[in-house]
Amino acid sequence: MRVTITGRHMEMTDALRSHIEGRLEKVRGHFDRVIDAEVVLSIEKHRHIAEITLHANGVHIHGKESSSDMYASVDAVVDKLDKQVRRFKDRISRGQARKGKGLPEYDHHIIEMAEQSEEEPAEESRRHRVVLREKLPMKPMDVEEATLQLELAEEPFLVFSNSETQRVNVLYSRGDGTFGLIEPQF
Repeated sequence: MRVTITGRHMEMTDALRSHIEGRLEKVRGHFDRVIDAEVVLSIEKHRHIAEITLHANGVHIHGKESSSDMYASVDAVVDKLDKQVRRFKDRISRGQARKGKGLPEYDHHIIEMAEQSEEEPAEESRRHRVVLREKLPMKPMDVEEATLQLELAEEPFLVFSNSETQRVNVLYSRGDGTFGLIEPQF
């Protein structure tokens, strides 16, 4: 297992590093392949925040916890991740095998409007700028698996290749605990 630990506004001790690696071994036992873990520890005022993202078997699992003690925050986030992993494996064992071919990649761009200066006419200043580019692996999955991935990632949306229609879909989390699905119309 490859573990990357980053400390923000704090000094990383060997004892804390070994505690994190020891606790992550509990989660590692659930996976058959090598996993990567990104750990970000930070202190804001009197809150000790531990944030962990796991990349394993093509799944991204994210958790974040805070408390008044860094060790307690690490323990809480690892317990949270362990619970998410067990729930994920339980759903997979009850479901069907994933269908699909390779993992095509699509570009993802975030754009923003350029600010209008006083000399420029309004139409000329309305140009879009790409401020962030990100390549996303498009894993073929059905809507049920995409829903599970979105819950595990704790992100507002998920772009995926629908294995039933072979088209790119967007699944998003709605405020009332339900999900919305955007499908292209041709």
